[in-house]
Amino acid sequence: MFLKDLLDAKRGEATGRFGRVIEASRKQGVEPPGIYYLFAGRPEATPHLCNFMDEVMRGPSDLSAGQRELIAAFVSARNHCVF
Repeated sequence: MFLKDLLDAKRGEATGRFGRVIEASRKQGVEPPGIYYLFAGRPEATPHLCNFMDEVMRGPSDLSAGQRELIAAFVSARNHCVF
C-alpha cells in the first residue's frame, strides 16, 4: 500500500483517533500531515513507527536532539511538508 492509496481511501472518512484528527484539521481548512493518514489507515503500525521515530530523534547520537529536530524541520520545509 502506498501513501496515495491511504490518502484516497480516507477522503471524507474519519475512523479512530487519527481519523478524527484528520477530520478536525480539514474542518479548520488545514490539510493534515500525510503521516496521519498512515496512522489512521494502519493503526497497528502506529506504536512501531512512533518508537522508531523516538529512537532516531532521541536515541544515542553525535548530534543533539535539537540538531536532529532542526535537520528534520529543514528537510520538511525543502519538501514542502508540515513538520
